[in-house]
Amino acid sequence: MDHLPLNDIPMLVSTINFLLRDEEFDNLDQICYCFGVEREEMDRILASGGYSYREKQNRVI
Repeated sequence: MDHLPLNDIPMLVSTINFLLRDEEFDNLDQICYCFGVEREEMDRILASGGYSYREKQNRVI
């Protein structure tokens, strides 16, 4: 995968949770760094769809 589907919120949430679940990445910050997305921008995009990253669960809900 060379990019994240930033314009498709449900697909983005699914992709992030897949990457976290399969232990390719330890947290959202690593995903953001790998794909060149600022964490603040990612949080804004997720919030626009009613989602947020939960560190304790290590997933987007």
